[in-house]
Amino acid sequence: MDTNENTNEKQTHTKSLGALLAAAVSRAVPVVTGIEDKALDAPTPCADYDVRALANHLLHVVVEFQKLAVKQDSDFSSPPDYVAEAGWRERFAREAEALVEAWSTPGAEEGTTGALNMPARTVGGMALLDLTAHAWDLARATGQEYGADPAVVAELTEVVERLAPTGREMGVFGAAVPVGADADPLARLLAATGRDPYGK
Repeated sequence: MDTNENTNEKQTHTKSLGALLAAAVSRAVPVVTGIEDKALDAPTPCADYDVRALANHLLHVVVEFQKLAVKQDSDFSSPPDYVAEAGWRERFAREAEALVEAWSTPGAEEGTTGALNMPARTVGGMALLDLTAHAWDLARATGQEYGADPAVVAELTEVVERLAPTGREMGVFGAAVPVGADADPLARLLAATGRDPYGK
């Protein structure tokens, strides 16, 4: 009985990465497939990326993190120009679903993975963060609506809290942006990564 209670408690507080990624993908795919060609050169909240570059980066993330789910080597050194290919939006949708499938495989969250030998769940959380934050970036850059799944935001709030100091040292995160006490959880999450959730 104690075992069942512990299991139920774990299920209440922790969703699988596969389920979280599925929720994030369901919000990200409409944004990416909704990008019009005329918007590809528009700036994004990520200063080093226009829409084209950020779409390429995000597609590369969903491709390479599939390898990390099965403990294979990944390569983030130079993303291909996916956006130059016909049907890149549809490919993003396919690769995102493949990402969910890869991280839903038994054992994907266990052990370590990646060049830094990080815990697999942490690495999967990095993919979850990219899908969420960059979907928001792309939505903001292209005038689309975006709302994150509350369970995803809750998971990522803990991920960012753990990774932020190192992320800022590496230049992955900017300095936290102050937000008001009435800020919603997504706004707080974005602000913790250095984004202005209310900026243009």
